[in-house]
This record gives sequence, C-alpha cells and structure tokens, in this order.
Amino acid sequence: MANPSQPSELTWRGIVIGALITVVFTASNVYLGLRVGLTIATSIPAAVISMAVLRLLGGGTILENNLVQTQASAAGTLSCVFASLPALVMAGVWQHFPFALTALLVAAGGMTGVLFTIPLRRVMLADPALPFPEGVAAAEILRAGAAREDRGAIRALMHGGVLAAVMTFATTGLRVLGDGMTATAVWGVSAFRLSLGFSPALLGAGYLVGLEGGIAMLTGAVLTWEIIVPVMAHVQPNPAGLPAGAFATSLWKDKARFIGVGLIGIAAIWTVLRMGRPLLASVRALLERTQGDTHAARTETDLSPRAMRAVAGIVLVVVGGLFFVFAHPYVPALSALVAAIAGLACCAGVGLFVAAACGYMAGLVGSSSSPISGVIILAAMCLSCVFVMLRLLGLFAGADGQHFAIGFCLYVLTAITASAAIANDNLQDLKTGRLVGATPWRQEAVLLIGCLTGAVIIPPVLNVLYQTYGFVGAMPRAGMDATHALAAPQPALLLLITSGIFLHQLDWNMLLLGVGTGCLLIGIDAGLRRTGRGALPPLAVGVGIYLPMSVSLTLAIGAILGHVITRLTAGAGSHQGTMIASGLIVGESLTGVVLASLSALSGRDSPLSLLPAGMNAPLADWAGLGAFCALCAWFCAMQLRRNRR
Repeated sequence: MANPSQPSELTWRGIVIGALITVVFTASNVYLGLRVGLTIATSIPAAVISMAVLRLLGGGTILENNLVQTQASAAGTLSCVFASLPALVMAGVWQHFPFALTALLVAAGGMTGVLFTIPLRRVMLADPALPFPEGVAAAEILRAGAAREDRGAIRALMHGGVLAAVMTFATTGLRVLGDGMTATAVWGVSAFRLSLGFSPALLGAGYLVGLEGGIAMLTGAVLTWEIIVPVMAHVQPNPAGLPAGAFATSLWKDKARFIGVGLIGIAAIWTVLRMGRPLLASVRALLERTQGDTHAARTETDLSPRAMRAVAGIVLVVVGGLFFVFAHPYVPALSALVAAIAGLACCAGVGLFVAAACGYMAGLVGSSSSPISGVIILAAMCLSCVFVMLRLLGLFAGADGQHFAIGFCLYVLTAITASAAIANDNLQDLKTGRLVGATPWRQEAVLLIGCLTGAVIIPPVLNVLYQTYGFVGAMPRAGMDATHALAAPQPALLLLITSGIFLHQLDWNMLLLGVGTGCLLIGIDAGLRRTGRGALPPLAVGVGIYLPMSVSLTLAIGAILGHVITRLTAGAGSHQGTMIASGLIVGESLTGVVLASLSALSGRDSPLSLLPAGMNAPLADWAGLGAFCALCAWFCAMQLRRNRR
C-alpha cells in the first residue's frame, strides 16, 4: 500500500494499530459520555500511542503516525452518538441496542460527515481566521515524535491511566472508597447543596476543558443550587410533603434543568448566527472553485469523484434502508417508505448545515471546545418540528403513531449526530495532515475506515453499560441499584426536547427563563471578551445548570488546577499535563467498562464489592476524599517537578 518513491504512509500495520487504538478510545468515550456528558479529543493521545507502538515495531514515518491518529481520532469522535442512541431505550422504543440497526447507522452517518468535509477542506483550511488549535498541536507532537524529542509523553499517559484505574477499581469495584460527598444546609423549606465527585476522569476532563469553561460550569451549578432551587422551594407547592433536601432534588430534576435547556438552546443559536457570515463566505468560495485539476500536487489530492459518488450511493441506500426497517413495524409499508425518504432529506439538509457549522466552530476553538451538543439540540428541535408537521399530515397515523414518531425522530437524529461529530473532528485531522505533508485522499480513506471500526465497537459497549448500570430513569432489571445508574445527560435532554415538542409538555416558562438568562449571559460574555477580561461561555453555564453539581464542581477543580499549574510553569508543562489528564480519563473509563463486563457476566451489580449491598460507609467517603486530594497533589507535583528539571 506504500509507494517506494515516497515515505511510508498508508500501511496495513498502521490500519491495524489504528483499529486497536479505536477500541480503547471509543469504549472510553462512550462510558465517559454516558456518565458525565463529556468526551475527550483522541487525536493527541492516539498520536503518542501510535509513535510508541511503531517504535517497538521498528519505527514509522511521521506520515504513517499521522494516518494512525487520524483513523483512531475519527472512531473515538464517533462515540458522540452516545448523546442520542440511549434516548431510544429511555423512551421505551428499544429494550437493548440491536447490533445491525445501531452499527450500520452509526457507520453510515459518520461517512456522511467525511463526505461533507471533503469539499470544505480547501476552503476552511486556507482560511486565516480558522486557527485549528488541536490540529496544529497534533502536528507539533508528530514532528516532535519524529525527532524523538517526546519520550516522556507516553510515560505520563501511562502513569495517569494506572492511577485512575487503581482508584476506580477501589471505588466502583471494591467499594472501599466513596465516589463523592454531599453537604446540604436547610433553611426553612429551602435546601442549599454542595456536592463533589471523586472522579479522576472528571479531574482530567476539567484540565482539558480549561479555566473559562470550568468556571462557567461552576457558575451554572452555584446559580442553580444556591439561588434558583432555594427560591423555587419558597414559591412551588410541595404536595407530597418531601423533606427539604429531597424536594430540592425534585425541583432541580423537574424544573431547574429546563432553564439549562433554554440557555443551551439560545447559546447554540447565537453561536451559529455569529458564524453565519463566514460560513456563507466559505460556501460561496466553494461554489466558485473549479473542479477536476488532474495535475494537483500529492498534498492537494482528495478522493476521486468516482470514489465519492460510490461511497455516497452506498451510504444513501444503507441509511434509507435502515430508516425503512426501523419504521415498518410501526406503520404501513407506504408510510414507512415516505418516512425513510423524509429522514434522508433531513440527513442531507440538516446534516449538511450541522456538519458545516461544527467544522467551522472546530476550526475556531478546537474540537473539544466546539459546542457540538448545542448544535445537536438545534437539530433535534428542527427534526421534531418537521416530524410533527408530517404527523399532522397523517404520515404517522396509528394507535402508536406518536410513540413511533418520537423514536423515529431520535433514530434520524443519531445519523445527523454521527455526521456532525465526524465533521467536528475531521477538519482538525486534515489540518494536521496539511502541516506534516500528508496525502488528503489517504487521510479521507482512513477516516472512512475509522467510521467502520468505531461503529462495530459502539453497540456492544452500550449494551454492556446499560445491562450493568442502567440509565437514570431506565433500568433494565428490577432491583438494580439506581444510585449507580449512568446519568446519560444528553440522551435525557434530547428525549425531553423531542417528546416535549410532540406531546406539548415542555415547561415553556422555565425554558423562557433560560432563554432570558442566556441573553443576559451572552451580553456579559461579549463584554468580557471585548475588554480582554476573559470570558463566560453561556453554553457552558447552561451545561452546569443541567448536570449534577458533583460533576461541575469536580470539573472546575481540574480547570483551576490546570490554570494554576500553567501559571507556575509558564506553560512549559502543558503538554505533559494534557497527557496525564488524558490518562486519567482513559484509565477510569476503561476500568469502568471492564467492571461493567464483569458485572454483566456475574449477573450482580457489584460482584467484587467488599461491603454488603446498601451499607452506608462514611469512612469510605472520607477515604475517597483523601485519595482524591492525593491525586490532585500528585497531578500538580508531576508537572512542577518536570518543570524544575
């Protein structure tokens, strides 16, 4: 597969290594996403692992390393479908994740993202307004690795992974360490709460999110639990006579989170509108560009038009067939055919807009910071409105038409989510390739391979996690410990939006309050950015309102630690910090998946637990706090010690 006249680039061993790394990062991201609603960017860790493995195999070129990380990062990013697929189980449409219906849809949806970004490559990568920060960073790491200047990076990744795995095993497996602590203060009918989680993955994720995002999420959590919920307790009736703490929890779940939904929605709309002019300019430049340059340089050669048409045709048939198969058990064949055509039209129209928006935002702020979840929320609203109109026209008529319409909307949304996730990451990879002299068509080919390998992993991981932990509000078996259910915040939110639009049950008062709050925060954020005093991303504040406080506070601690370390080391330890943080996330995530597999095989929730089921162990909570503080101290010491050398 390699041309002797040029450096080795696309090789069979590279494809195999990329597939193996894919298994690791896809499983990690699915677990992390269902637990806290976040995923990690896999390009940099994949590049480091690839370099280490290829060195053990005798060495590899920078171009071969680039293709391995391209394939692995695409598959790891594809795990973003965790945001929509579990909603089908939570809605009662599925009882598990069928392999064919899940894997084929995820693969085909991801491939549409690859196809959408190919024509945008030349326009967006050449735009000086788009820095593509993660693509540039990955290129620097590949160059450093080629010069053998980055030998400690893989060691830092392994150290973080091992420590996180040990702590997670003690917490989730043996249950000898607590996983968090909560303090509640009651004043009359109001309850004020402070919650902290002891999660290594959240600590690492906070470091990667950065100070602005972490503080914004903490602001949302504090605003919710110290102001909004206590005030609501005074004005909302409590007919069940719940204690103040339990009543506060119910207010957050049933009321306050809707404020976060409205805030996220308006923040996403503002982000897209703010980028509307440069997006239109990019599309205009694309339409004016001539095609068919047969003498293009190797570094400017995309997949051939014939190959693109072939892939597009296969994807079209597969996606249309899947939509028909999904719909046919609920509606007559003719209605199922019309639904499949409508779904395809939505994937082409909404999917192209979402892919372009996500690709542009990733170019501005990076794949990790791109508000893809907000764009997916907008897509969910658009799809719901389209299918509500189609239902009014009689398309989904039948005894169970409404239930099917919600499920079909979520299924179509999964294809769009996969497309958006790939577009959000692919342009970063193509930017990396341009900087290191890669061949675009080879990158695009391995991106398609990454979609296939990632899609094969996702269904079994989802099934194992669901059967072991369950999702909040959707447990697979009676008698399971609901306190260990995965929060699945994005699926719950998307189900809330789609079912609310179909059933006319959205709490519009809370939504409008969130919209108003979002408008205020947009103004504050714009003022801070204009004066150079920092930023307060409204989307992150909305996420802080929606997620449990234990998640937001731990993320904020990681972000603050990262900021302090960066200041003390003058940025010298940022790369090692990134690798340690990635290791913390991967270590906890993979250990969680392994423990989930053991639990599924044994048929018990906690087969390795050293404490009796349901036993309250305050000592374990304090031990967990001590272990978490020690982990934070080690995280800081590792980077400060390296900086002093």
